[in-house]
This record gives sequence, structure tokens and C-alpha cells, in this order.
Amino acid sequence: MSDFTIEELSEAHRSLLSTLRKCEKVLESEKLPQPQRTLTERRVAALKVALTLIERE
Repeated sequence: MSDFTIEELSEAHRSLLSTLRKCEKVLESEKLPQPQRTLTERRVAALKVALTLIERE
């Protein structure tokens, strides 16, 4: 078990999920320059990992 309360994990999950949705929406733009697209894709992947780990707790 982690050192975080259920409330802290729930709040973190909600915040990360919101950020993930925003990043995914940004990726829908065809005008996004390639370096920003790559960075955002990596952020999406990292957010998905973080969310999965929180869900396991």
C-alpha cells in the first residue's frame, strides 16, 4: 500500500485524466508542429501509465 490516502489518489486520478483528455484533444489538431506532436504523444503515454498505476492502488 502506498503512503497516499484514497482521497489523494482519487484527486490525482481526476486531475491526470483531465490533462490526458486535453492532450488528446490537442493531438486532433492537424496544425500541430511535429516536435509538439511528439512531446504531446509522449505525455499521453506517460499519463496513461500514471493513471493505470493509480487505478491499481
